[in-house]
Amino acid sequence: MQFFLASFLLLPFLLVCIVESLLKLFIPKKRKSVTGEIVLITGAGHGIGRQTAYEFAKLKCKLVLWDINKVKTEVGDVSILVNNAGVVYTSDLSATQDPQIEKTFEVNVLAHFWTTKAFLPEMMKNNHGHIVTVASAAGHIAVPFLLAYCSSKFAAVGFHKALTEELSALERTGVKTTCLCPNFINTGFIKNPSTSLGPTLEPEEVVNKLIDGILTEQKMIFVPSSLNFLTLMEKVLPERFKAILKRKIDIRFDAVIGYKMKGK
Repeated sequence: MQFFLASFLLLPFLLVCIVESLLKLFIPKKRKSVTGEIVLITGAGHGIGRQTAYEFAKLKCKLVLWDINKVKTEVGDVSILVNNAGVVYTSDLSATQDPQIEKTFEVNVLAHFWTTKAFLPEMMKNNHGHIVTVASAAGHIAVPFLLAYCSSKFAAVGFHKALTEELSALERTGVKTTCLCPNFINTGFIKNPSTSLGPTLEPEEVVNKLIDGILTEQKMIFVPSSLNFLTLMEKVLPERFKAILKRKIDIRFDAVIGYKMKGK
């Protein structure tokens, strides 16, 4: 009862926060300078990672395209960490091999822990830095035939949220966090993707949103932005309506269906 009473008493403050958020929609966000920052990007040889490296280079940052054993001695303490590396296997659970499931979690989730543990202590010491988690819209909304990938990206989103809360609890407010959650991107990892939400995204479009989000210190970035509304609806809509809505979204891509193959 005390919790509900305390929540009720916060309603005036909630109204203030809503008005403040609405006003911010019309006020351009100030972009911070990252000139001279040391930026480490995992998975920088392709797609989002490669394009992100190009954009940070334009901003006159020092780039490290990943070798944990040499980073500190050769360039110094990393101040911006972009956990971008990822793998995806498009198949149902029956056709997804055990090593593929393990690799999905090792790259898409566990690697975030190891890289962050390597560079977060110095960021916390200086109370300065930025940790970027490249997740996916599939970290908020489940998609058939991407079971391992969705599970790993849900975990990546959870990692970002929990890390954000932990930094706040430790009063390390100078260490910022950002999570990127895009729709299908034209990187070749998923074959023939399509959805009624819009065309397949190009890496340049996604990275422009990411860089802007980092410089304006956004916590969560959805690309396209309509995904923000969709993820909200996912939480509040009745199950029957959500099932119809998901059919309308009509997500398609090439996938291996082991269940059907075994049933023949």
